[in-house]
Amino acid sequence: MEYNTRTDSGYKVIELKGEVDLHFSPQARKQILQILKEGSDLMVDLSSVDYIDSSGVASLVEGYQVSKTKSLKFGLIGVSDAAMQVLQLARLDKVFPIHNSIADIKK
Repeated sequence: MEYNTRTDSGYKVIELKGEVDLHFSPQARKQILQILKEGSDLMVDLSSVDYIDSSGVASLVEGYQVSKTKSLKFGLIGVSDAAMQVLQLARLDKVFPIHNSIADIKK
């Protein structure tokens, strides 16, 4: 897994790439929680994720929960087909705010 962090339209964006699995999900979790700790609204870009397992999904769920307690915005953008299948299987596609891109988000 690789990741990049950027700022776009008032959001911090973490772009995850590759496989978000048991080996790499702790890195994703750490980055997500760090940005939320700083008090920034966060979007996680999953457009380049080839595979995500339950540990990767757990990192997203934890980020979502932390954002709610801190009254921050949190969502997913550009979700790849592979990641969407896992989210749909867990019915989390109905929980997470999911957008095609940052431009699609209404502040």
